[in-house]
Amino acid sequence: MVRGKTQMRRIENATSRQVTFSKRRNGLLKKAFELSVLCDAEVALIIFSPRGKLHEFASSSMNETIQRYQKHTKDSQANNPPSEHTMQHLKHEAATMMKKIEQLETAKRKLLGEGLGSCTIEELQQLEQQLERSVTTIRARKMQVYKQQIERLKEKEKALCAENAMLCDKFGLQKWGGAGSNEERAVAPSAEISEVSDVETELFIGLPETRHKRH
Repeated sequence: MVRGKTQMRRIENATSRQVTFSKRRNGLLKKAFELSVLCDAEVALIIFSPRGKLHEFASSSMNETIQRYQKHTKDSQANNPPSEHTMQHLKHEAATMMKKIEQLETAKRKLLGEGLGSCTIEELQQLEQQLERSVTTIRARKMQVYKQQIERLKEKEKALCAENAMLCDKFGLQKWGGAGSNEERAVAPSAEISEVSDVETELFIGLPETRHKRH
C-alpha cells in the first residue's frame, strides 16, 4: 500500500496533531542519537512541544555545545558582515511576514464578527460556510466528550456495585438496591408499633390515698 504524500501544513485536529508530534519527535531524537554514534558528531537537539514542554538530546554536554555554537556564530558574523543583498532580502522577508500577520488578524476579526462592512456577498458566504464547518466540528467533538464521560460513569457505577456486593457478602448484609430491602425497612417500624400498642396500661383517676388502698 502506497502512503499518500503528507501535506506540509498545520494539522487542525488536536489529537492527530499530538500523535504526529510524538512520533516525529521520537524519530528525530533517534536520528540525532544515531548520527552522534555512527559519525562521532557532536549533536545537540532542543524541542519544545506546543504546550511548552522541553525535550532535548545532547551527545556530550548541552551547555558546552550551546556555548560552542554561540562562539562559532559570533566569529562567523565578525568575519562575514551581512552584505547589502542580504539586508534587502531580510527586509523583504520581514515585510512579507508583516503582511501575512495583518491578513491573519483581519481574518480573525471577521470570524469574530468584526470589520464585515467591506465584505462582499461571496466573502460573507465563504465566512458563513467556514463558521458552519467549525460549529459542526465542535459539536461532534462535544458529543464525543459526552460519550466518553458517560462510559466512565458507567464503569464507575459497575465498580461501586461490585464493591458494595463484596462488602455485603463479607458482613452478611442485604445487598444495597435489592427489591426486598425497602419492604423490610418499611415493615420493621410497623411491627414495633404493634408491639407497643399491645401493652396494657392501667389508668386510675382519683386521690392518691384511694389509689394506694386499691393496690
